[in-house]
Amino acid sequence: MKRIGFVGTENSHVDHFIRFLNTEERHAGYHAEVLSGGENERNTKLASGGGITATVGEPTELIGQVDGAIVATRDGGKHAEQAIPLLEAGVAVLVDKPLAITVDEADKIIAAAEKGNTTIVSSSALRFVPEMEQLKDESNGPVQHITVAGAADPDSEYSGLSFYGIHHIETAFEILGNPTVQPGESKPYVVRDGDRTVATVTIGDAVVTFVFVVPGEQKVPFHASVVRSGGVTASNLTLSKDYNAPSLQQFVEHWEAGTSLAPDTLRSPIVVLESIMKELEAQA
Repeated sequence: MKRIGFVGTENSHVDHFIRFLNTEERHAGYHAEVLSGGENERNTKLASGGGITATVGEPTELIGQVDGAIVATRDGGKHAEQAIPLLEAGVAVLVDKPLAITVDEADKIIAAAEKGNTTIVSSSALRFVPEMEQLKDESNGPVQHITVAGAADPDSEYSGLSFYGIHHIETAFEILGNPTVQPGESKPYVVRDGDRTVATVTIGDAVVTFVFVVPGEQKVPFHASVVRSGGVTASNLTLSKDYNAPSLQQFVEHWEAGTSLAPDTLRSPIVVLESIMKELEAQA
């Protein structure tokens, strides 16, 4: 039995993962067993409702008690410090989006997985939406321009734009087939006007525009449009109640194979994310 622990249990995604693992038993041989964060009302509720057998204080206390961990802390700025000790100890880790908020942190996470000879996976749920197949269809020729719009707040308490903004960025990378982007390769043009932030950057051979809208009472739905040489495809990106299931499936598959997502696939979206956030910071 592969034992799985959790870091960042305040996130509602943890409810999903526990449901998939314990309640619905979608992955035979994998079981959610330990919560970090200490004894509190949230952990008590998760434990009683999901068949969790233990609670620890600090994330490092998971070492020796679990074989894998899901880091679901809402603030991506904390992901590196929480994931690295686990990875170095050989614990397989799924980091809920974003992997990190800086390239340096992303590189350290990837290096920790290599040091511990273990699995590291991190993906936006939007990579797996049903509309993605149509958006990636190359029958109309190469991509010329992509626009991805949706909710994101540069002033979010969870490391600003990264909290939701990583969804926009990983959507573009998925459509483009995950090209490698290096720091400094393409400086973004960023304009913030009230509740709207628009960033334009070159990714691979395509120009990509991200529209980040501060969420109000109703969030702007995620939407993508792809301009190709022979036509335009546009669609809202829909998330079902099981939208976290593909990320867990991906984690299990890599864990079983003893592999990780390719370093460039993990790292390149963070290159773009950090460049946009730095430009916003410079304008503040």
